[in-house]
Amino acid sequence: MNELIHAVVGLHIIGIGALLGGFLTQLGPMRSGTARFGQPMLYGALTMLVTGVALIGLSQADGYTINTVKYGIKAAVLVVILGLVYVKRDDDRIDKRVFGAVGGLTVVNIFIALLWT
Repeated sequence: MNELIHAVVGLHIIGIGALLGGFLTQLGPMRSGTARFGQPMLYGALTMLVTGVALIGLSQADGYTINTVKYGIKAAVLVVILGLVYVKRDDDRIDKRVFGAVGGLTVVNIFIALLWT
């Protein structure tokens, strides 16, 4: 079971890499007001959501105690990110504040995962 959990964690990290990498590649266009939410950002957020839910289920099945408040907050932040990326994915130009919010919330989600024990 441990190997499966580690494999899903790896997929979760790939998802966050796609989301954060997509954001970072658009920093230059964001300054000029032409940033866009790309497909990697959408698929990264979806991957994070699916693998996050799977990790909770696998961890509970393996007997670990789950901090439901922490994972509830992480899920809520991710749903906001996913909603913003999904709704604005076809827009030619994204407002800098909306684009920055997605990047900021992504970083917040990373730090919640790392620092909240």
